[in-house]
Amino acid sequence: MFSDGKIWVGVNDEGERINLFPALANRHGLVAGATGTGKTVTLKVLAESFSAMGVPVFIADVKGDIAGLVNPGSDSEDMQNRIRRFGLDEAGFSFQGSPVTLWDIYGKNGVALRTTISEMGPMLLGRLMDLNPLQTDILTIVFKIADDANLLLIDTKDLKAMLNFVSENNKEFEGQYGKMSPTSIAAIIRALTALEMAGADQFFGEPALNIMDLFSQDMGKGMINVIDSSSLINNTKLYSTFLLYLLSELFERLPEVGDMPKPKMVFFFDEAHLLFNDAPKALLEKIEQVVKLIRSKGVGVYFCTQNPKDIPNGVLAQLGNKIEHALHAYTPADQKAVKAAADSFRPNPAFNTYETIQSLGKGEAVVSFLGEDGVPGMAQKVYILPPACSFGAIDDAKRDQVIKGSMLYSKYYEAVDPDSAYEFLERRGIEMAEEAERAREEAEAAKQAALEEKEAAKQAAREEREAQKAAERAEREALKAEEKARKDAEREAARAEAEKRRALKSVGNTITGTVGREVGKTVGSSFGKFGKTLGGNVGASLGRGIFSTLFGRKK
Repeated sequence: MFSDGKIWVGVNDEGERINLFPALANRHGLVAGATGTGKTVTLKVLAESFSAMGVPVFIADVKGDIAGLVNPGSDSEDMQNRIRRFGLDEAGFSFQGSPVTLWDIYGKNGVALRTTISEMGPMLLGRLMDLNPLQTDILTIVFKIADDANLLLIDTKDLKAMLNFVSENNKEFEGQYGKMSPTSIAAIIRALTALEMAGADQFFGEPALNIMDLFSQDMGKGMINVIDSSSLINNTKLYSTFLLYLLSELFERLPEVGDMPKPKMVFFFDEAHLLFNDAPKALLEKIEQVVKLIRSKGVGVYFCTQNPKDIPNGVLAQLGNKIEHALHAYTPADQKAVKAAADSFRPNPAFNTYETIQSLGKGEAVVSFLGEDGVPGMAQKVYILPPACSFGAIDDAKRDQVIKGSMLYSKYYEAVDPDSAYEFLERRGIEMAEEAERAREEAEAAKQAALEEKEAAKQAAREEREAQKAAERAEREALKAEEKARKDAEREAARAEAEKRRALKSVGNTITGTVGREVGKTVGSSFGKFGKTLGGNVGASLGRGIFSTLFGRKK
């Protein structure tokens, strides 16, 4: 209960108020105790008290009853006895609910709560997927490659596409980023697929949570952000990793503010042991660093668990405000754990802390808060106040009303799939396939052109040979024709010559014969008729012989 500028948590055996000072609330705290000892009631008292002084709260709802903060408590005889016992009526106590925003990473029992693969980061994602150190290193390199290429990793399909891309182009990246085994990348892809099957594909996406939306107020009261974890708790690594992611985001996003009169936010980490189970050394160091430094940014972190031994010593040492409900020691190991819890308190000479922790009833606790001087107070046995809100859970109708009544409901209701690594690599694959197809077609066309050119060259050679042969044939034919023409001409000339000679001979014979006969006759006429006849014949023959000699055929 917020009263007199302090968070009134309960009263001790002397009836004195036990208060948590707001200015020291960011020094972190621990709420521990076995199941059924009253931790949930204590969480409600603290949460509604921070809300009443205007400080927003983030708290996980594992069992479903934290959501009851939205409903006012109900009066009863038991409550009236408590009110009188603590003097709450005089302090202005009244039954009332607190402003609550319900969140759910599955988007069913609250406003959809998402983040992106890039914002989660390789270290937390590696833990979420249960990767070994080598695989986590490879995942870190893949994130670096995506960053260098300005590729957004929004959801699981983006990361899967990026992993496949790196595996297919391993040689290209090996020189700059180091060797990455395709076998290891395949193992990461399998782990990512298993994560998707567990429902994480609903958690990674847009619109991603703007961490500043957790800092809202309603009528001056800080908003109590309740994340439904009734289903989420079944996947313990997803639950603890998600809460650690939110804590890391607060650390990264918030500026340094130093000491403040009250926290900027209080973060309750319920079932905190899940955060540290099987956590690698690097992660434990990161958690310790975040817890150590985040208080300077105005955030108080309260770890809630069954036993303080669940918290590593490096973290436990930074928790200045402690509320320890009953612990039971049934075994030597349990006794050792209770003793360790008792030894973490500043001793009170009025009682034995070790024995008191084991004998506490429901709603009772051993408490030690930091004093105004920053020094831890002595252990006090405290009776925790009842909350002003309902003790129980809310029904489905009320839950639906709270969800849809939130101003953030419409902002985060509908998931969107922005243009990111998957889409870019898909386009790149299509473009490369098209380019390869064009190259194949061009190569095929070039091959066909080369074949056609070769065939054309062969055809040209054939035609050239045919033309040469035709020219040679034509030349031979021309020579033959020329020879034939020559021979024909010679024959014709010979024939003409022969004809000429025959004609000349005939004419000559006729002339010479006639002349010869006439001469013969003239000469032979002196010998009478016989001599005339003989002289004509001899003269004709002699004339022909002379003509033949003069114009006969040349040999």
